[in-house]
Amino acid sequence: MLHTSYIEISKSALNNNIEQIRKRIGKDVRYSMVIKANAYGHGIEAVLPLIEQCGVDHYSVFSVAEAMRAYEIKKDYCDIMIMGFIGDDYLEWVIQHEISFFVFTLYRLNKVIEVSRKINKPAKIHIELETGFHRTGFTQDQLEEVLALLKKHNKYLEIEGLCSHLAGAESIVNYTRITDQIVTFRELCNWFKNEGIEPRYRHLACSAGVLNYPESIMDMVRVGISNYGFWPSAESKRMHMTEKKFTEDPLQRVLSWKSQIMSLNTVPEGKYVSYGQSYLTNRKSVIATVPVGYGYGFNRTLSNNGHVLVDSRRVPVVGNVNMNMMVIDVTDVENVRIGDEVVLIGKQDGAEISVSSFSDMNNSMDYELLTRLPEHIQRRTID
Repeated sequence: MLHTSYIEISKSALNNNIEQIRKRIGKDVRYSMVIKANAYGHGIEAVLPLIEQCGVDHYSVFSVAEAMRAYEIKKDYCDIMIMGFIGDDYLEWVIQHEISFFVFTLYRLNKVIEVSRKINKPAKIHIELETGFHRTGFTQDQLEEVLALLKKHNKYLEIEGLCSHLAGAESIVNYTRITDQIVTFRELCNWFKNEGIEPRYRHLACSAGVLNYPESIMDMVRVGISNYGFWPSAESKRMHMTEKKFTEDPLQRVLSWKSQIMSLNTVPEGKYVSYGQSYLTNRKSVIATVPVGYGYGFNRTLSNNGHVLVDSRRVPVVGNVNMNMMVIDVTDVENVRIGDEVVLIGKQDGAEISVSSFSDMNNSMDYELLTRLPEHIQRRTID
């Protein structure tokens, strides 16, 4: 093993999840797979070819850098949409390569017109509308000015979409806010239609929208976390497991993270392990080192708190997690050897360390933990 750990990406799990989402959105809705933040830590280069094999041909990213990575490896028939940041100096590249993108400020809209006129090529834009999230998007008092610019410069603007984003559809506490957003968005889309602007796509639904608010599903959906086998929240999962009477989770985890035991050491009772004095052995212990630490994505807050799998047993992380390694107590694992597989996230026979349990250990979110997995960790594809 060249690297100190590796990540496995399951094609069958990915295909299962996409099929589960397809059942909800219907065959006439465009499926855009969100691959921002290095495909939620799974690896753009590893995941994108598998996505195409699963029949998805549209990718949503946050930045030009992510769009460039996807553009280098995608099939010609696949489309890319940038939802977030584009520096002015890269607008020309984006337009020339026919990548669509969100427009949410008058500054950007005017800059797009300027660049499109300069290169004599229309830009594919999605007008983002403020519907109650209060983050990005044109407010209603700006729409007359936006409309005037769209009509005046229609030669340089291909209005591919009207869009907005839901403000916390994963939690029932936001129900009124979300339903108000859906109503507002539909009203604004109708306003544009009455003014002669009818784009190819109206899109509002994310993973939580698809799962919790089917009325938010329109011409396109932007699905992120659920593609990878995760529910937007534990609340969403509980609700659906009860409502649909699932006996098991219909979503399957795409990612596993594995390493191996690097060394073994027998430590007497009453000795401190690793840096400082945070862990004192209470018996004669067999201590193993694993070549993964906080420098490789295993959070330091998991010191004396986390667990990993060895020989299908949950074993504790003891002492402080180091930059390059962690220490685990394998005293109760029979016939443990150097080179034995260590599962940081994933399954080993009947045992499992889920991302949810992993993240609960250090009070973080699934999203946060996944996206912090370093890009340099090798990704391997399995069936």
